[in-house]
Amino acid sequence: MKKVIIAVVTFCLALVSLSSCASEEKASNEIEVWLTPQWQGTYSADEKGADYDSFFKTAVKMYEKEHPGTKIDIQVIPGDERDSKLSVATQTNTLPDVFFESSFAMTNYAHQGLLEPFNSIIDKKNKADISEAIWDNVNINDKTYFYPFAQNPGMLVYNADMFKQAGLEKYIAGKDAIANWTMEDFKTVLTALKKNNDKVSPFGFYAKNNQGDTWNMMYLRMFGSSFYDESGQLNVNDKKGIAALDFIKELNTKGLIPSGAESLSSNDVNAMFQNQQVGISFANAVLYEGMLDNMKGGSLDKFDIRLANIPSMDGPQSFTYVLGSAVFNTNGEERMELAQDFVKFYSENQELVKASMNFLPVRESVIAEEADTLPLLPAYVNNDQYVINFSNNTPGYSEIRNALFPEIQATLTGEKSSKEALDSFVKSGNKAIDTGLRRSKALNDD
Repeated sequence: MKKVIIAVVTFCLALVSLSSCASEEKASNEIEVWLTPQWQGTYSADEKGADYDSFFKTAVKMYEKEHPGTKIDIQVIPGDERDSKLSVATQTNTLPDVFFESSFAMTNYAHQGLLEPFNSIIDKKNKADISEAIWDNVNINDKTYFYPFAQNPGMLVYNADMFKQAGLEKYIAGKDAIANWTMEDFKTVLTALKKNNDKVSPFGFYAKNNQGDTWNMMYLRMFGSSFYDESGQLNVNDKKGIAALDFIKELNTKGLIPSGAESLSSNDVNAMFQNQQVGISFANAVLYEGMLDNMKGGSLDKFDIRLANIPSMDGPQSFTYVLGSAVFNTNGEERMELAQDFVKFYSENQELVKASMNFLPVRESVIAEEADTLPLLPAYVNNDQYVINFSNNTPGYSEIRNALFPEIQATLTGEKSSKEALDSFVKSGNKAIDTGLRRSKALNDD
């Protein structure tokens, strides 16, 4: 019995010790930054020893020089482990101080009340340097939960060689421009591409899973559906949303999208476009530049690729993934303030913000300075007028994504009508939104 008591006391002392160590693991002058792999090198992947944490290592070196005694740890989290690691960290109260990621992927943490807004640290000068379209993507209830650093606009890419062969020159925009087609233009183009070469799928559509589903959500807006109503509820099962899904179903029937699109992933369709089996596909700025680089390097056969906005009855539409920083409020006031100050430092530093050229800058000052480096920059800037907030920063967005693609599959296979599929999607999606809206601290806390 004596040995048992000693063992229990020893175990309890060990637990106390571990608890103490855990609470003192980070001092008030130490913070931890997590990021998913974004780009290699500080400014370019050509740099010696370039890695995914290079930018932050450079930023830390510069910051610590100005703030002696500060310690900042950097950890790169694989993208497919992000959600599980954050879930565990939330449950064990071990969240990092900063997370650098696409804002839409982190929105739920704002709704959970775990993120600290940046309103008090962003001044008028820096706010004016970034367009309203970008700020709209990172605001919830007039609070800025992410400090934008770069963006990755989403649109369409098309094979201009195929257009020329089909006599569609009038629909081709300049190499440094983004084409704007009406819905009638789009229908004309798809029909002509198929007539010219029936071995090619004019439009690359897919619905295997939720990857690349942002484009599918945009396509459901093509006939004027707002997708969300003013209260934040899904309303894409209205007449306009049904007309859009009917249109996709018609394209499938006419062979204007790839056969078996319900079992194709976005990666499959991207490969088909690069192999010139698809005339029009999805793209973002990084993917587009990557294809051009691969053509220059010889790993991809050369052909004329150009960009277009997504057509709709309401005019051209685009969206953007905003890459930026979120600060968790779970590690005490002093660490939170240090974290926000570090984010402000690298998000505003005149030299460091040039690293946003690895994606696309959000700052007009960087765009003006680097316009000669990337001829398409002015076109991207002007295109901000067509950018919409695709996720509506809604709570429950991950559940919405998982509910959509099975309904599109059911429509393509004929198991459901467009109305039945969208009614089912809206019902399950709004259930997740309702729960999220009730629990959202970002929306309900003053």
